[in-house]
Amino acid sequence: MVASQIDRILETVLYYSDDSRKAMLQFYDDVLELRGTRILVDQAIAYRIGSSVLLIFDADETVAKRSPPPTGTSGRGHVCFAVRSEGYEDWKERLSAKGVSIIEEIEWTSPLKGRSFYFHDPAGNVLEIADQDIWP
Repeated sequence: MVASQIDRILETVLYYSDDSRKAMLQFYDDVLELRGTRILVDQAIAYRIGSSVLLIFDADETVAKRSPPPTGTSGRGHVCFAVRSEGYEDWKERLSAKGVSIIEEIEWTSPLKGRSFYFHDPAGNVLEIADQDIWP
């Protein structure tokens, strides 16, 4: 039997501590404007973004679960969101207007192409917005 090829990532997970749940909801709903796609399941926050799902879990709760298997990380997580090239500068302005500081901006060159910038969410995760698919 030959297994089929993996063709996409379905879920990406970030974590928060219980005391930052409200700030995380506000950030992802109002700052990144993902509202309307939010689904609350137990203490998880799930956002459908295109064909992928961004899950945001309470770090302490997910480590303690028995099923599905416990997950978790230590340190900051990372997610890169892709936007259309013509909307890239608008995102920088939108985040700045909402008090979000840009940590770093990179102009990717050979073999990668495009631009991206980095910023934090309320739990300290490092988020990135790229103006195109920056991987060859």
